[in-house]
Amino acid sequence: MDIRKLQRAIVDGLEDVKAQDIRVFNTSHLTELFDRVVVASGTSNRQTKALANSVREAVKQAGGDIVSTEGEDIGEWVLVDCGDAVVHILQPALRQYYNLEEIWGDKPVRLKLAANTGFVGARPSEPMDDEDEGEEAPVAAKKPARKTAARKTAK
Repeated sequence: MDIRKLQRAIVDGLEDVKAQDIRVFNTSHLTELFDRVVVASGTSNRQTKALANSVREAVKQAGGDIVSTEGEDIGEWVLVDCGDAVVHILQPALRQYYNLEEIWGDKPVRLKLAANTGFVGARPSEPMDDEDEGEEAPVAAKKPARKTAARKTAK
């Protein structure tokens, strides 16, 4: 299965169950075991399990295979191995603690998400699909807060 089709199926499965902060990373330069790592957050054990199930169904429907799933019994961190892509679905506290983005995240892949879910990507590590080109939602740049209170007290 084409890696772009696989990552699109994974992201679609995550979006169907309202995953938060979906990130996709190109890892082909780091390991030969898989080409993509997808990291997403779920707010509860029930949601992480539902996200994993949705990813499995979306990948199977797109014609891909699921190698294995780990962590569904507890649901705090569920891993879905899709062969060329590995999906980590974590609750926010575990995601912050383990910080997988630091390990795998030096080459983010830009994807067009269905809604503005907070995805912030750097330059794409590979071109997006032809149909998605130029259609990505713009990310607003943060401006520093004004320091008016400090100026007033200094006068």
